[in-house]
Amino acid sequence: MATRRPHPSNGEPSNNNQSDDVSDQSPPASKKFKKGKSQPVVKMLQEWANDFGCSINDLVFARSMDSRDTLKDVRNDFMLPKMQELPNVDLSLVNSPTEECIYMCGNSLGLQPKGVKKYIDNELKKWAQMGVHGHLNGDLPWALCDERVTTDMAKLVGAKESEVACMNGLTVNLHLMMVSFYRPTKERYKILIEKHAFPADHYAVESQIRLQGYDPKTSIIQAKPRPGEHTLVTEDILNLLEQEGSSIALVLFSGVQYYTGQFFDIRRITKAGHSKGCMVGWDLAHAIGNVPIKLNRWDVDFAVWCTYKYVNSGAGALAGAFLHEKHDRNDFPKLLGWWGHRMETRFDMNNEMELSPGISGYRISNPSIMAVCPIRASLDIFNQTSVERLRMKSKALTGYLEHLINTNFSKCVDVETSPSGRATVEIITPSDPEERGAQLSLLFSSNIENIHKELMKRGVCCDERKPNVLRIAPAPLYNNFEDVWRFNQALHDAVNAAYEMEKVNDGSEID
Repeated sequence: MATRRPHPSNGEPSNNNQSDDVSDQSPPASKKFKKGKSQPVVKMLQEWANDFGCSINDLVFARSMDSRDTLKDVRNDFMLPKMQELPNVDLSLVNSPTEECIYMCGNSLGLQPKGVKKYIDNELKKWAQMGVHGHLNGDLPWALCDERVTTDMAKLVGAKESEVACMNGLTVNLHLMMVSFYRPTKERYKILIEKHAFPADHYAVESQIRLQGYDPKTSIIQAKPRPGEHTLVTEDILNLLEQEGSSIALVLFSGVQYYTGQFFDIRRITKAGHSKGCMVGWDLAHAIGNVPIKLNRWDVDFAVWCTYKYVNSGAGALAGAFLHEKHDRNDFPKLLGWWGHRMETRFDMNNEMELSPGISGYRISNPSIMAVCPIRASLDIFNQTSVERLRMKSKALTGYLEHLINTNFSKCVDVETSPSGRATVEIITPSDPEERGAQLSLLFSSNIENIHKELMKRGVCCDERKPNVLRIAPAPLYNNFEDVWRFNQALHDAVNAAYEMEKVNDGSEID
């Protein structure tokens, strides 16, 4: 049977008599991150390490950063799974069955806010005690519940309350928006998307093109990275718009690219699209709750998003949509539903549509109160801080992760002497903190299936994108520096374990 091996030292106390206390360390001076590539972030972290009197690679550094994190208490508002609660964990490889797991998967599914249960219990009680009267009574009247979360949701995307609605799922909302904003003509019928867009977006684009009688093969333009590169260059996108813009009806990009983690320049791309007469929309699934967004100021036509990633509202949660106020009274084609009727006369039932202005007119049917409760609980947590403070912490967390990965797994490290011992990693996410959010995408020099399995054995939650990319996302609401440090140690062990397994399977090592 496998036995638990202690973590490599890297500052971790070697015995129980060595104190982990960092409370006597001097606090770091007030510092702010400067715009630019990752080096200034690492330099800032190094200055903090100097203030603490330790190495940036030490566990004591991570704990010192956490002890002085003004957002550290927000972590307590989330349910963090324990090692013993996760499938696939080998308890002989972790410190304690009750230890919190290493959750780095907020880019896929955010953790559950503790307040969700309270809100759902309240609505179940209301249903039991009031029945139909719950539609118009209580803190979250069911007939108005979606409107009770739009004010706070709008803050996360830089919009006015009247420009935001919570409704449907992301792809449903995308279809609703494209009915209005993809209106092809003989001269202008193409849609510009990024190559390797999320499949849901790609499928929606193809189906809308076919619905309008055009051929996706000749109607889709894909912005591609330069040869040998993984991410797009903003100037290349702008040049493509300049060259092809007269034939493009709609520009549809993701705010943060799901695979690479690249944060696109929404403002510049939107402006360039408009200058060529294009409509411009954005899929913000991986951007909302992750990076600063100012949809109204950036003059975006429309946007859609889900709420189960960085907004932590649960799998398949109610999605969101944005329509710029300049389109409030548009006469575009649209699909209508009862919930788009003005509330004041909705229940007159005279079958004469009085359309709500703006995005509210795009609502189709009444939302589930049970789908609104998790959003309300999550937004309560966001209200404890600000996008700016979260962004500052996110830059530090992701910069720290980047430093540890580059130090221990970079291609420039000799594989015979590197701490990983075997594999190398290339970070394909942009190194400039302004061009990324919380996610780093790690491209491994070998297949990651066994590495991912070994990480899960050690209580790491992250996701793989075959054949050889792991997406790691320290979310600033609930992740901390010790999580990042622990992930680095777990990755070290997982890479070595996977390598030994492969040697045995290849027959290069026979007992």
